[in-house]
Amino acid sequence: MLNFIEQSELYLPVLLQGVYLTVLVTLGGFVLSTVLGLVLAFMRVSGIRSLSAISRVFVIVVRGIPALVTLFYIYFVFPDLGLSLSAVQAAILGLGIAYSPYMAEVFRSGIEAIDRGQSEAALSIGMGWGMVMRRVILPQAIKVALPPYGSTMVMLLKDSSLASTITVADLSLQGKLLASSTFENTTIFTLVALLYLAMSLPLTAFNGWLEKSLRQPR
Repeated sequence: MLNFIEQSELYLPVLLQGVYLTVLVTLGGFVLSTVLGLVLAFMRVSGIRSLSAISRVFVIVVRGIPALVTLFYIYFVFPDLGLSLSAVQAAILGLGIAYSPYMAEVFRSGIEAIDRGQSEAALSIGMGWGMVMRRVILPQAIKVALPPYGSTMVMLLKDSSLASTITVADLSLQGKLLASSTFENTTIFTLVALLYLAMSLPLTAFNGWLEKSLRQPR
């Protein structure tokens, strides 16, 4: 145990350098997947057949491709098409696209869980579709969608480690490089696991608190 603590003091500063990129890729992918997911969900429930079909096909296709392949395609194939991105940009874009179908299904299920009679009543008094969504549907749908939304956020944090496969020097890559040079596999990968846990636990706790506060009667 004493040896582990001594080694941790030596290796932790190096691993913390990768935490910054892990957080950056996670936040970027999270924001992008949320925005794309909302757009796809709105397209799906818009009642316009063409938009609904496009959204459905996008969700099916992207969800059927592993996130790792999506990252490889963006980082290695896009330059052949004339679009070169940095490793971090490719990681954010890839994870954002890969997770957008899951976000879309979370938002769609939340919207469709609300009684249709409420939207029909709001439309009957002159509200537009956009206002109905903002003032009637979304405030209630958020409460339904929040638990799976929070779980997806934690999953994205863990899958941000895939960025290391396209040379992003995140926490997982820093751990791998450090272990290969020191051969202290047990200490280093234990620290990597603990750092991921330290990042995911606050997200889980915050999501639980937010979910509880939103469900309290006002």
